Amino acid sequence: MNTYARQPVAFVRGEGCHVFDEAGRRYLDALAGIAVNTLGHGHPVLTNALAEQAGRLMHVSNIYRVPEQERLADRLAALSGMDEVFFCNSGCEANEAAIKLARMVGHQRGIDNPAIVVMEKAFHGRTLATLSATGNRKVQAGFEPLVGGFVRVPFDDLAAIEAVAAHNPNVVAVLFEPIQGEGGINIAHDDYMQSLRRICDEKDWLFMVDEVQCGIGRTGVWFAHQRAAIRPDVMTLAKGLGSGVPVGACLAAGKAAGVFKPGNHGSTFGGNPLACVAALTTLAVIEKDGLMARATQVGDAIRAGFGEALAGVAGVTDIRGDGLMIGIELDRPCFDLVAKALEAGLLINVTADRVVRLLPPLVFTDDDVRQLIAVLAPLIREFLGARS
Repeated sequence: MNTYARQPVAFVRGEGCHVFDEAGRRYLDALAGIAVNTLGHGHPVLTNALAEQAGRLMHVSNIYRVPEQERLADRLAALSGMDEVFFCNSGCEANEAAIKLARMVGHQRGIDNPAIVVMEKAFHGRTLATLSATGNRKVQAGFEPLVGGFVRVPFDDLAAIEAVAAHNPNVVAVLFEPIQGEGGINIAHDDYMQSLRRICDEKDWLFMVDEVQCGIGRTGVWFAHQRAAIRPDVMTLAKGLGSGVPVGACLAAGKAAGVFKPGNHGSTFGGNPLACVAALTTLAVIEKDGLMARATQVGDAIRAGFGEALAGVAGVTDIRGDGLMIGIELDRPCFDLVAKALEAGLLINVTADRVVRLLPPLVFTDDDVRQLIAVLAPLIREFLGARS
């Protein structure tokens, strides 16, 4: 179906942070499949682990025990402090599980119409429920009636949350992203997250964190909310968890643990041996190779480099980010930069109309940083009509 406005190129091979098209041309990948290819392309440890597992067993279904799934659940629980994990295939499925879990908690408390607080500019997926939770009318248009049960507030606005807490007795949970990726690399302040945790405790709401894009070491910690020294009741993961192999997860702790019973939720493919080995290997390489500290170092270098290269350029309104989630905001729509960068051998993305989004693999090198800035900064200057 014609659901994608595809760029006119097909990639046939990848190596590290570069991909190659059908003609053999080389491109620097500063998008990582939209925060998916955590270990870049063709990582030998991951490639070997997947080949070995594919030769043993790829899928058996969740009718049976899956040892690889059990090991991955234990690993994620140890890294996050969470108690339970449900495995699926994608971020929207992980968020669907979180929404269902919150509603079940509400019904168990005698609330007939449980509501979840969500944020403006949020993105939680494209299924009907996650689409309804998303704060973007462009992706919702044409799919009405939307699913009810969501109360929307501005992002990073504590007063708005407090107003909802004072006037809406049906609320059972808050669902938010510590960093809004699709929304334009909008970063929640630590004190906001801490206050949100406090309000959820006071009101007995579930504190649900969508780490689909910002999790798995991308911001220099395993999960972006950890920089605020808090633990959620529910956390969702996907994208970078399997370094390209589809795998998602919904984690629960405390009052959110033990809610689902057999038959309440399920997945045919979720948590199969191949996907779990991809995730286990990704986590192991991140830890062994110090890639979280590297994400912080490289992210700082990228932001500093663009800050210098674009200093004083009229039309650049902000350069922000955390680790390897970076946004360069302009004062006008800039989708044309995606094609211009592609022509120059660089993969980037534009989101929220005016934000150049960079999501490099965690294995980005110093040479990759220099190449990224050397190619993209002049393109932005030219696009804005700045003099060299």
